[in-house]
Amino acid sequence: MLQEQLVTNIQSEAEATGFSGTVLVKKGNRAAASGAYGYADKAEQRPNRLGTRFGNASGSKLFTAIAVCQLVEQGKLAHDSKVIDILDQADFPQFSPDITVHHLLTHSSGIPDYFDEETMDDFAALWITRPMYQLRQLKDFLPMFQELPMKFSPSTRFHYNNAGYILLGLLVEKLGGMPFTDYVEQHIFAACGMADSGYFSLDALPGNTAQGYLVKEDGTWTTNIYSIPVKGGADGGAFVTAPDMLLLWEGLLGQKLLSPEMTNLLLTPHIHEDKEEYYGYGVWITKRSGEIYKYHVTGYDPGVSFHSAYYPASGTTAAVLCNHSRGAYRIMQAIEKCLDSQMDM
Repeated sequence: MLQEQLVTNIQSEAEATGFSGTVLVKKGNRAAASGAYGYADKAEQRPNRLGTRFGNASGSKLFTAIAVCQLVEQGKLAHDSKVIDILDQADFPQFSPDITVHHLLTHSSGIPDYFDEETMDDFAALWITRPMYQLRQLKDFLPMFQELPMKFSPSTRFHYNNAGYILLGLLVEKLGGMPFTDYVEQHIFAACGMADSGYFSLDALPGNTAQGYLVKEDGTWTTNIYSIPVKGGADGGAFVTAPDMLLLWEGLLGQKLLSPEMTNLLLTPHIHEDKEEYYGYGVWITKRSGEIYKYHVTGYDPGVSFHSAYYPASGTTAAVLCNHSRGAYRIMQAIEKCLDSQMDM
């Protein structure tokens, strides 16, 4: 019954909205629904497939949080470690010396962001005066925020912050002894069996990868190659497949990546964002009636929309990957409508 409802709802929503991407839903270890829609390459009319790679934008912050927690378990770091002590105060002259790893993980550090979502709404506008093709390493982002003043004192409120995750990535590089993207690919993706996922440059994408598209109201389009950094990093921009993303949830929840205690800490609602939404370490947490409804990650960039979640009450995981700027949210709503109806029966 659930499987039939899911397939019908997803198909109906995909057709109504012109969805371009892939969808995979599993209940336990069994696939409940899957589908692929639209084109990975519009010019060549190459269709999306279930195993197509898509950018996942800020959905990658979970990978960064896992990497940091691994270093904590190795004794190289602590959640209350002072970040500026480990990096270099001279590089961040106006940053508070009281900022901890926990503050960065929970978006409560108060540092300035290079893309402040409270005051900015066009990510692509960042690259009008900055060559996006030069942003290939974490250190390349530093001139965009490192000398700006603090927005508020650490721990006083939640403020979603990409720059904070850049700093976390720099900690991983310094203490992990390798480039951030190599660390994630070796210690997280490989450990979960995510063989098709990685951090790829837009000017050297591997096969079976979807181009990201900005689609205008008249149906014309451009790719997103001039609208996002050329290579992803600690604040977002990995490429994943839908099956690989569910392997990530399986690895995390099955304690393949972290100990049970550290896994629970990562999934703890550390800070309240708004209404039902809380934030753990790199993961959003939705509560309903005092219970955890879902753990989820999302990502939006020009030409990218991404949602993935685990629903503990039903043991269901879902991943929706889209190579348009919008689309994943509506499909996720269709999935949740089915799951909620089953819970009410």
